[in-house]
This record gives sequence, structure tokens and C-alpha cells, in this order.
Amino acid sequence: MKKTAVIFDIDGLLINSEPLWNKAATEIFRQYGISLTEQQYATTTGLRSKEFVAYWLQQFNVPASQNEIVEKKVVDLALQIIDQDATLMPGVEHIFEFFLQRDFKMGLATSSPVQLIEWVKDKLGIRSYIHASSSAQHLPFAKPHPQVYLDCAAAMHTNPLSCICFEDSFYGMIAAKAARMTCVVVPSADHIKLEHWGAADLKLSSLQNFGALHFNMLNN
Repeated sequence: MKKTAVIFDIDGLLINSEPLWNKAATEIFRQYGISLTEQQYATTTGLRSKEFVAYWLQQFNVPASQNEIVEKKVVDLALQIIDQDATLMPGVEHIFEFFLQRDFKMGLATSSPVQLIEWVKDKLGIRSYIHASSSAQHLPFAKPHPQVYLDCAAAMHTNPLSCICFEDSFYGMIAAKAARMTCVVVPSADHIKLEHWGAADLKLSSLQNFGALHFNMLNN
């Protein structure tokens, strides 16, 4: 089906925020005697803060009654750090210009809070270009469940089969494919060689590398 819309994830794709979420979690978790390695953080990349916090608190035998308290602390601190320190990922300006030139509808779909979506719209100066945005913050299920992508497509009045999604996480890729969308993955350098990216329609090392040949291949 002819492609008419593009949907972007946010964390790790448009802004270099994954390490900043981890930085916030590290600081808050320390108050509960929890210390995670980079490898441990990597296993929960792409989960929303609710599941991320609940998983690690359970692993370290912290009572579930603390989940909401810890989550709020992590989110509040992460948004503060992101506002101070986040930088754009390579190729962000290029990819938006690419699809603007082709008159595509544009959407954002993330497991992160709504506040981050609004911050990104202003930070990137793309508010006027975004036709719809969706957050899984309050959905029953987040990525890898496809609902956040289906909601974004519906808000754009677009068939999911007409959407190209850009993702950087495994859970996000699964969500996009479950929504029956075409998925381009841009993994971090230390994860790019993992075999599970084979489920994507295209794998790139940077948004900057996406070009007309890739677009034409995906738009058949």
C-alpha cells in the first residue's frame, strides 16, 4: 500500500535521552539500595517507566507499595535532566525535511509521558508539522503492544498499512510490526549487530542515512 504517513518514536531516536532516563533511575534507585549495570538497563530499554520501575523493584524485593512513588520520582527527575542535557540524535533535521518535502502526515508515538511529547515538539520546533501524537503512559499496555501506534494512525485518519515507523528499541519494533506498519530501526551502535533486528523492514545506523532509495524500496 502507498505510504502517506510517518510515525517517530522519541527516546533514543529523536533525542539522546535513554542515558538520561538511566541516570535518573540510578539516582532514585540508589535510595532503595538498587544498583544496575548497563547490561541490566539494556534488558528493559523501551519499557515505559511504570513497567521499568515495577520490574526492577520486584527483582530487588522492594515492596510493590513503593512502585508509584518511585516511578513519579524517576519521571520527575528524568524530565528535569532531559530538559537540561538532552541533545538531538544525528539526522533528525534531515528526516523531518525528507518527509515534509513529500507532504507526509507526521506523528509521534512513545511509551514516555505526555510531558515529554510536548517538550520535544517545542525543542525540535516541529509542533506545526505533527498531525498527531500518542503516549502509552495511561494505556492498559505499552510497547511491545501495538496500541500506541494504532492510536496515532487513527488520530491521523490513516490506515496503519500506509505508515512508516522509525524505532530504536526492540519493543518498539515489535509494536510497529504488530500494528502492521512498515518499520525502520535505528539501533544504538552497541546493539546494531543483534540478530533480532531482522524483523524490521530496514535497519540503519543513523537517521541521516535514510534516502530516496530506501523510501522507494519501502513504498512499493
